[in-house]
Amino acid sequence: MHCPFCQNPDTKVIDTRVGEDGYAIRRRRECPKCGRRFTTVETAQLLVIKRSGNSEPFNRDKVISGVRKACQGRPIDEDELKELGRKVEEDLRSRGLAQIDSDEVGRAILGPLRDLDKVAYMRFASVYQNFENLDDFEKAIKDLREQESAADTAKDAKVTHSAEQHVAEPHGAERHTTGRK
Repeated sequence: MHCPFCQNPDTKVIDTRVGEDGYAIRRRRECPKCGRRFTTVETAQLLVIKRSGNSEPFNRDKVISGVRKACQGRPIDEDELKELGRKVEEDLRSRGLAQIDSDEVGRAILGPLRDLDKVAYMRFASVYQNFENLDDFEKAIKDLREQESAADTAKDAKVTHSAEQHVAEPHGAERHTTGRK
């Protein structure tokens, strides 16, 4: 790293810290030649490949802006949108890829948005998945209801299994079972 003041090609790192978002590293550096200090920020860049073939750096604010349109008039506050943007970015970066298709960004948005608000999910999905008629909406609603029903069934099974784990014994003692019969 060159010193921005005297252009000396050799600088010394005196402090390193992880940025607030966890995706950047801040380094405090000192130039041994002129003695001045400066800060550098290093980030791993995630590129989004657009349908046109062009690429651009991933932008969490762009994700939030797109989702905000689907959430218009819904009871969703700005902090929830920021959290959704964080989850999407975390999902995409966890894949360990330097480049990702814009379609993957859209798919990464669908899950967290469905969990946040079903109506906003349908609005976003209708644009993202190019719904052409009412049949497309009906199929998406049917799929959403099936997913919700499956989640409820899984939740009920977990509660039932948890209740089977603790069987009350006389005199307040508790016996733990293994679930085997």
